[in-house]
Amino acid sequence: MTPELSASTLPAVRAAIRNLTPTEAIGDRDIVWADHVLDGGMVVTVLRPRLARPDAPGLYSIHGGGMVMDDRFADLPRLVALIEEFGFVAATVEYRLAPEHPHPAPLEDCYAGLVWFASAFGFEKLIVGGGSAGGGLSAGVALLARDRGGPALAGQLLLCPMLDDRTSADLPGLVWSREANDFGWRSLLNGRTSPYAAPARMADLGGLPPAFVEVGGAELFRDEDVAYAQRLAQAGVPAELHVWADAHHGFDRFAPESEVTRAALAARSSWLRRLLILPG
Repeated sequence: MTPELSASTLPAVRAAIRNLTPTEAIGDRDIVWADHVLDGGMVVTVLRPRLARPDAPGLYSIHGGGMVMDDRFADLPRLVALIEEFGFVAATVEYRLAPEHPHPAPLEDCYAGLVWFASAFGFEKLIVGGGSAGGGLSAGVALLARDRGGPALAGQLLLCPMLDDRTSADLPGLVWSREANDFGWRSLLNGRTSPYAAPARMADLGGLPPAFVEVGGAELFRDEDVAYAQRLAQAGVPAELHVWADAHHGFDRFAPESEVTRAALAARSSWLRRLLILPG
């Protein structure tokens, strides 16, 4: 269940989060990592195979946390597994959090990190992705990249993305509750709306890179994510949608050994393999 989130409880919730460090997440895998401090002090951590291919694809990861918590190390287990499987050069960004830094600060941080990553490594194929708030920010970054003329993206990996500030449902037992969701959106938007902050509000979804949209059947974001995938397809964007029956929000993190997680990971890998045109 989601911890109670409010302005008064948020510092304690943030302090209780303990993510793996890169060294812990990598273990004995042949992967190296380094922090890069960009102008303004933002940190981007880059992880890659020790002997990365010259034509290695790029994966730019944006962490979740309801726009208000967590850090760039939150998705390291997922990143390390994908680096090992596909040979990605991957980056994860430490963007500023709401409510201290409302929109557009988090999204602009994520976009600036993407611009740096693309320029520093010159990828032929670059994918942006993340889960929950990170999925929403990934969708927003894809919109910014389209509307600002780059960087060119090969795909967007949207895992249970947080896309629509208008979402409201009174469902019991949610891992990410309506109350927590409302707090996250209020903190981010600070009384304003923007289709880049809430991509479900964007009228025109044409010209975006291919999308993989995944969501649990038993979570708050199900309907908004299904609607977004449908709108992408209607706009001519190749969109693949997976709704995992009875799965809750973030199921791959909270139930990594479950059958639904194994099926979801296989579907993600299949999409990435087809996107990158790899054999198998």
